[in-house]
Amino acid sequence: MEIACPLCGEDEDLAGRRNGDVIDLTCGACGHAWPRDLAARCPDCGGDDIQTVPLAIVEKSRGTQLSIVGTRPVDLCSVCDAEKLARFHANRPNPLMPDELPTGSRLDQE
Repeated sequence: MEIACPLCGEDEDLAGRRNGDVIDLTCGACGHAWPRDLAARCPDCGGDDIQTVPLAIVEKSRGTQLSIVGTRPVDLCSVCDAEKLARFHANRPNPLMPDELPTGSRLDQE
C-alpha cells in the first residue's frame, strides 16, 4: 500500500507513530501531519477488503531462465485486484508472479 503526503506528494520522507486506532504521520519534506487509519484501504475504490499476498521478485539469470530470488508482501483489493487474487489462489502455495517479467539478463546490465 503506497502512502504519500496529501499536501506535497512526498512518499519516502515520512515518519509515523501509533496513536490508539490510528497512525499519526508527518511529512519530512513539508511538515504536514495527518492521521492514517490502521486498516489498509484500497487507494482506487476505498474498500477495506484487502488481502496481503507474497509477490515474487524475479530475475533473469542466463538464457531464458527466470529465477524467483525472493518475495515481498503486497496488499490487493478484493474488488479492484480480483483477477490477481484469483491467479494467486489458483497457484497456491506459489507466490503471485509480477505483471512484467524481466527481459534482459543480468550480464547485459553489467
